[in-house]
Amino acid sequence: MSIETGNEQQLLGLVKQGDPTAMKTVYSTHVRYLTAVCSRYIVNDEDVKDVLQESFLKIFSGIASVEYRGKGSLRGWMTRVTVNEALRFLQRNNRIRFVDISMYEHDLPEKEPDIDSIPSSVIFQLIRELPDGYRTIFNLYVIEGKSHKEIASMLDIKESTSASQLHRAKALLAAKIAAIQ
Repeated sequence: MSIETGNEQQLLGLVKQGDPTAMKTVYSTHVRYLTAVCSRYIVNDEDVKDVLQESFLKIFSGIASVEYRGKGSLRGWMTRVTVNEALRFLQRNNRIRFVDISMYEHDLPEKEPDIDSIPSSVIFQLIRELPDGYRTIFNLYVIEGKSHKEIASMLDIKESTSASQLHRAKALLAAKIAAIQ
């Protein structure tokens, strides 16, 4: 039997029933995307593989509780699982360190750098070069759309710490972009 990846609801139902072909389809359909998600938070490729493996274990063991809510809901849930696993990995390994920003450090440039001429792969690499704490806050706020309140709750930090780390991440990213232009 052929399983269409376009029918997410049917696919989810088959995975819930333990269908190995459906599980393989879910894995092969989403592994590249979830690897990219994981790579936003974790730089080391071996660590990315480990976190991704943990993520898929959690995905397949918890998928029975997933309620289909329309196209993309499965991917959205899988993304949340993967982000949470990446954050757990960083916290477990004490990789998230936050630096207090003194008033003497550089501020954001007057205007945002022009990134239109820079390939997205270069921007992605510059973000990956940010220190772990900055990169984590930047990704949660900018990419995942989390508020400082949500980030503070997720990482057990103050909202002001989240805001200041985002400010510093943007300043470092702007400086990196300016250096290549």
